[in-house]
Amino acid sequence: MAASVRCLHQLQATMRPAVSMVARLGFRLQELSSVLGRRLSCAQDVLRRTPLYDFHLAHGGKMVEFAGWSLPVQYRDSHVDSHLHTRQHCSLFDVSHMLQTKILGSDRVKLMESIVVGDIAELKPNQGTLSLFTNEAGGILDDLIVTNTSEGYLYVVSNAGCCDKDLALMQNKVREFQNTGSDVGLEVVDNALLALQGPTAAQVLQAGVADDLRKLPFMTSAVMEVFGVSGCRVTRCGYTGEDGVEISVPAAGAVHLAAALLENPEVKLAGLAARDSLRLEAGLCLYGKDIDERTTPVEGSLGWTLGKRRRAAMDFPGAKVIVPQLKSKVQQRRVGLMCEGAPMRAHSPILSTEGTVIGTVTSGCPSPCLKRNVAMGYVPYEYSRPGTLLLVEVRRKQQMAVVSKMPFVPTNYYTLK
Repeated sequence: MAASVRCLHQLQATMRPAVSMVARLGFRLQELSSVLGRRLSCAQDVLRRTPLYDFHLAHGGKMVEFAGWSLPVQYRDSHVDSHLHTRQHCSLFDVSHMLQTKILGSDRVKLMESIVVGDIAELKPNQGTLSLFTNEAGGILDDLIVTNTSEGYLYVVSNAGCCDKDLALMQNKVREFQNTGSDVGLEVVDNALLALQGPTAAQVLQAGVADDLRKLPFMTSAVMEVFGVSGCRVTRCGYTGEDGVEISVPAAGAVHLAAALLENPEVKLAGLAARDSLRLEAGLCLYGKDIDERTTPVEGSLGWTLGKRRRAAMDFPGAKVIVPQLKSKVQQRRVGLMCEGAPMRAHSPILSTEGTVIGTVTSGCPSPCLKRNVAMGYVPYEYSRPGTLLLVEVRRKQQMAVVSKMPFVPTNYYTLK
């Protein structure tokens, strides 16, 4: 018996390195499969990198985790300098973490309208709109931009933080439609996505395209060659409140395009910090902070995204909850806030002037342009009128705040005169 036990121990000792090697190899293959499987899944155990990752490092980018990606929070310039440069000139942002998809087939509009609140059928060729995925309880699953391309598909851009659930939602709906004989399909677009934002963005970009950008107004799109990179989709939109574009560029051409844009002294790189303060000054929501599945479009002050025809038909998820709210006093509403003193931050309690807690700040920061603190948060309907005085608790101290109209800083979107 003792001899048998010794033999067994020897066999285990002999096998242990092989088992360990197989385990390591299996883990490595699993990791590699996860990296290569970006088209199929957005879930990985390691931070994902955009095609510009090394480019960011070479230009002094300070990398942080955001929605499962390694992205630059800022570069050598300070956050405030980057913010102000965007408002006065233009900045280049890497937003390749966003999910880009194509909805194909002759029933593509019908499919998209089964999961969003917007009127997709009314979009003209190459026109886009901000819309919302909603659930049957009226909650917002994500915000997205849908463009009706002249190439015969819908181009959809949605948030990286919702990548898995957005993709599952669209894929499940595609299968559901296909099972009933509808002509629909879905493709994930594996392009990089660059945002050039600021008052001189169009002037900078015009030097690298043959198309006349004066004919490309806000929320329209066109495919063109950009600084020698063919197959780029240029959409006049952004997340800063300024004029600008988002360029969906084949991954292999992303570094070339970014370098070409940076050759113009008007352009500087900007990161997540400036992107966040710019969108807050513009009164734009960040999903997961300012809107989520617990808020409806009306509560989130996004009732304008509901198409008129869709309201009447009440044929989108959650319509029975959302549409009646348009004519009623909802329990809570997203509002803008301004205050002096210490800056308001997410989760800061909002109080009535009598000292009763009535709501919560969802986003807040000092405004580099206004030199005042700005924030957004939720309060009961009766406290949502602009000019209403409230209190906000910051660092255990209460300070005065006033409900303010948004955007805090006027937007400069380019529209045809």
